[in-house]
Order: sequence, then C-alpha cells, then structure tokens
Amino acid sequence: MPNRTINLHLVSDSTGETLNSIARATLSRFEDPHVIHHRWSLIRSRLQLDRVLEGIEHEPGPVLFTLVDRSLRLALEEHCAKLNIEHMSPLEPVMEMLQQAIGAQAREKRGAQHVMDADYFRRIDAMHYVLAHDDGQGTAGIAEADVCIVGVSRSSKTPTCFYLANRGIKAANVPLVPGAALPIELEAAPCPVIGLHIEVSALIEIRRHRLKLIGAHGVHSDVTDYVDHEAVKAEIQAARRLCTRYGWPVIDVTRRSIEETAATVLQLMEAWHARRGARAAEPPAVQDPASAVLAGGAGPA
Repeated sequence: MPNRTINLHLVSDSTGETLNSIARATLSRFEDPHVIHHRWSLIRSRLQLDRVLEGIEHEPGPVLFTLVDRSLRLALEEHCAKLNIEHMSPLEPVMEMLQQAIGAQAREKRGAQHVMDADYFRRIDAMHYVLAHDDGQGTAGIAEADVCIVGVSRSSKTPTCFYLANRGIKAANVPLVPGAALPIELEAAPCPVIGLHIEVSALIEIRRHRLKLIGAHGVHSDVTDYVDHEAVKAEIQAARRLCTRYGWPVIDVTRRSIEETAATVLQLMEAWHARRGARAAEPPAVQDPASAVLAGGAGPA
C-alpha cells in the first residue's frame, strides 16, 4: 500500500535550519515518504503568524515549530488544537531536561545560535582559509591549518573541507597527483593529515560525470587516463601507499555522505590531539651517564 501524501508545516521565528534538520533526519527513516514541506521562517509578528495559520488551515498537516514569543506560540497551539492538527515544539523536551540539569531558565531569545560572536567569526575565517587553500593552493599556509585533507582528484576533498569550515575548522586540501612531488610542507605538517580513499568504479563514474559537466571537448572519456580503469586503480593504490608511508589515517568515502566523512575527520583530529597531549605529558627520559660508554662513545674524562 503506497504511503499517503501529507503536508508538513515547519514554523520558525529564525532561519528554520533546526526544524529542517529534524525533519530531514526523521523522514530519512521512512521508505519513500510523500511529504510536502511548507517552510515558514522568520515568523516574528502576529500578522506573519496569521498568514501561517491560513496556510495550515488551507493545507492541513502536522506542525513542527520553534517560536520563542509566548503569545505567538500560544496562538499557534490554540489554532492547531481547534483544527485537530498534530503539533509540537521538538526543542521543548530537551530544553526542560537541560533547565533541570543546569538549574537555570533558558533565555527567551530568537535565533540564539546565529549570533555574530567569536564562534561566528571563526567559521567565517575558516571559510576564507578553505577558499585560499583549496586543491593545493597556498601550501605554505598549511602551517596555519587545523587539518589537512589529501586524496586523488574527485575524492570529495573540497566539499568535506567546506563542511568542516562551517564548523570553524581550517582545512587545507592537497590533491595527490600521479608523478607530482608531495609539498614539503605536508611532510612535516603541524596538524593531522587525513587521506580520503574511494573505490575505482565509483571514482570513474564521478570523473565521467565531471567530464560531461565541463564539456571536455576532444577528450575521449573511454581512453583518457583520467577515467581509464587501470590508470585510476594505479593512482588510488599510489595514494594509499603514500598515506601508509607517512602514517596518515585513511577514510573510505565510497559510500559515505559528506557529513559522515566530516564527522570521522573530527574524530581522527581528536585522537591525534589526544596522542600529542599524552606524549607531552610524559616525563622526560633520564639520561644514563653510562649510556655514552655503552654506545661506544667516550665517557667523561
């Protein structure tokens, strides 16, 4: 029996990103859901809310909302109850739990997560950094990176770096090109270096699609090394060996979304910093006076 189509209303006094994420995460658990999204963002006055209420009445369906203003929230809840429409504020249970744990009331402030604070400017700075250090540009700036992502062409390095930048992470992106020397800055990088691996068939498909998009005139996509099976296989193997040689961890991105890849990058970064912290906490080794003699050197006169 096919799923029936429903209207889903997302009502927010801010950008609506939180509700969009909640809806996307929950709907992904259903197989082929038939949902018409009605996104109502920046609803901050009664006049704006009245338009929302008219829309809900005209196309009834479940309502998810995040409204800080008590009067607007009450008006929406009363209208939904009158129409016998399911409605809820998904953040309310979390808010109540945290208020009890913290022992303080939450502020009634719209879009509190979107303020232009230090975290906001850190994300902007990270975005500028990614733009300046994409695809091997500005390798001298690797010294300022929080992480360096390496991999063959079209292995999702750039989108992963931009996603990380939105988390405030300065991510440099260095392609591993057959026959090209590795940037000297990368060999002694002061940050974690992480490789991205992708299966041959998946990479060839992505590259062929790329050639079609850019209109590669005169390039025979079946014979060029860029999409030749054996050439691509050798390229991927060489990149994998390089990562092994330098001890760089590798993430297989073949069946991972950008979000999943970025989450794994963050985990590997934490592990890298934890190891460095543990080494820094180790007491310095005590030099044995006899070590020079045992090693064949001359002892003190």
